[in-house]
Amino acid sequence: MSNATDQDHDFLTRVLALAQRSRDEGHHPFAAMVVAADGTVIAEAMNASSSDRTAHAEMNALRLASQRHGPEQLATATLYANAEPCAMCAGGTYWSGVGRVVYAMSEASLLALTGSDPENPTLSLPCREVFARGQRPTEVIGPLREDEARLAHAGFWKK
Repeated sequence: MSNATDQDHDFLTRVLALAQRSRDEGHHPFAAMVVAADGTVIAEAMNASSSDRTAHAEMNALRLASQRHGPEQLATATLYANAEPCAMCAGGTYWSGVGRVVYAMSEASLLALTGSDPENPTLSLPCREVFARGQRPTEVIGPLREDEARLAHAGFWKK
């Protein structure tokens, strides 16, 4: 996408590495970061849904960011994720007030990898559709770098 910046690509590189680390540590291969407009990392998190099904990486990062920073800073922040935020995570992004989302792999591409694995029962609802129902705009950039994003998932899911 043409509106992705060099900074967006730098943070996607970091979040893709964090997703691989999540997998290496025995969790689902997902990661997210919340980054302030000035490039300061506010929060980063990996997936912990094996113990709490709502503990997706995005939700974990958004909770940390919301505890540490007010609405003014979050409104200009960006959520980076290695996969498109699911409906729950898009809702969490909206309610946290984060104004921008950049992701690497689409939900449709993720579904092609996970198939019917019960560990990832896909909600086929693009984040853009969730955000379109809100009263304030949320900018969305993605998918970007899907081939790279698939690497952390290779061989992980039971189709």
